[in-house]
Amino acid sequence: MTAVVGKQNRAYYKQMLGLMEQLGQAIPKTMGTYNRLHRVTTADGALSFKVKELMALAIGISVRCDGCIAYHINQSLQAGATYEEITETIGVAILMGGGPAVMYGCEALAALEELQAIQEEQAEESE
Repeated sequence: MTAVVGKQNRAYYKQMLGLMEQLGQAIPKTMGTYNRLHRVTTADGALSFKVKELMALAIGISVRCDGCIAYHINQSLQAGATYEEITETIGVAILMGGGPAVMYGCEALAALEELQAIQEEQAEESE
């Protein structure tokens, strides 16, 4: 897996968003239904949006989904998850996914560090 490592992560994330938009144009009913399911499922309830995104990240790591890792790290950061919360989530994914999850956990850590640095740069620029 190289898609979420280093500087490629932001480009990969944007590419995936673009491809999901194209898929939405190709199969609007299916993707519209999926998008509604996503919004309803991740909305705050007994569990917060942040907790649900961290859960999705752990699952993405354990099933070895590059796009899921990039997407849910970004969403977790947007929801206010801290570095420590995300790295603990990586730990839970490793527990559940074994050795392969260790490798994908490393990729998730690299993506987290890159996306967090980008967000900090953007925050400084907007001040």
